[in-house]
Amino acid sequence: MAATSKAKVVLKTVKKIAVQFCPFELNVRSTREFLAMVASERARLTNMNCEVISTVKHDKSEPVVDITYVDGERLVMKGANLTSTEMLIAFQSRCTAKDPQAKSAAKK
Repeated sequence: MAATSKAKVVLKTVKKIAVQFCPFELNVRSTREFLAMVASERARLTNMNCEVISTVKHDKSEPVVDITYVDGERLVMKGANLTSTEMLIAFQSRCTAKDPQAKSAAKK
């Protein structure tokens, strides 16, 4: 997690992030790390209107991250077979594609 925690998470184009997992399963580490990154104070300051909801279940369910963007599009990641870095890369690439300012900054 040390390498991924230094990545800047920008929630500007995100409306809601819902994370659900069973903490007693072995495959939830990456989902919990992703939750820690998007729920951090630094990330939350990039969009105060973004809801970050975590649901802890005890039903042996698969860890799932459900992201709803401002334009209504959804990204659902099943965290059982993904690393937190893979989840963050997928999330950030979609956010960058939706943010016109990030696109213009990347071109400069």
